[in-house]
Amino acid sequence: MAHKAGFVSIIGKPNAGKSTLMNALVGEKMSIITPKAQTTRHRILGIVNTDDYQIVFSDTPGIIKPHYALHESMMHQVDGSIVDADLILLVTDIHEEFNEQDVIKKLEGSTAPLVVLINKIDLSSEEEVKEKVEYWQDKLAPKGIYAISALHDHNIKAVMDFVLDSLPEHPAYYEKDALTDRNDRFFASEMIRAQIFKQYKKEIPYSTEVIVTAFVEGDKLYRISAEIIVERDSQKNIIIGSKGEMLKIVGTYARRDMEDFFQRKIFLEMFVKVIPDWRSKKNYLKKFGYE
Repeated sequence: MAHKAGFVSIIGKPNAGKSTLMNALVGEKMSIITPKAQTTRHRILGIVNTDDYQIVFSDTPGIIKPHYALHESMMHQVDGSIVDADLILLVTDIHEEFNEQDVIKKLEGSTAPLVVLINKIDLSSEEEVKEKVEYWQDKLAPKGIYAISALHDHNIKAVMDFVLDSLPEHPAYYEKDALTDRNDRFFASEMIRAQIFKQYKKEIPYSTEVIVTAFVEGDKLYRISAEIIVERDSQKNIIIGSKGEMLKIVGTYARRDMEDFFQRKIFLEMFVKVIPDWRSKKNYLKKFGYE
């Protein structure tokens, strides 16, 4: 049998469940998942390999109207994933109020086959699901529509089977032992960022960036240093907390996640640094790994 390989892009609005879906399909914790919207900032590849095929899934930032240079970079990554795609999975929340024009606009001009995944159906009725299926059939006439719960693995196998059937014949794009295009430093920074999203409220998580400044691998211990970047002194005080308590909580949970992920003991030290309006400054965005 000929080898199959292709790029499958997961797109949708913030908080539709794209990262949960990606992790369910890939079987690894590739993308950070929190209840807050706009947690994914980079296009992250998750690669599934067997002898017969290689699927390169892309988790992408949620589609929004840009307000900062950071948002513009995030939307460029969505555009790139649509151009590259052999198949597009549009993830939509069952309770979305039919207001997905930004998403539909992104798909204009794409020739890739499209599948609509109506997510979070565990929180809905059969009637709601039927109504949404009819809506998307009329709106986009996609190649397939699946009602899923990414969180509870409902219908994920059916989606995977459709993906496999849709892949073109092609040699592998990446080495067969590759799981992602991202390095260990990236995942360390994402685990710290995930805890910032979980532990702080309001604008704090959206105003922060995490940069791993040192990553020293030992046989039994990894030594990791990171900077948490914020935009104002007041945010720095909130991140650190009274007597450093909040920063200690972030560090404790991030370290546990890293030890689970890397299967090593972790020594983690973190510092907080203020860079005013970094989200609007293209030189800093480039330095932080954004396009």
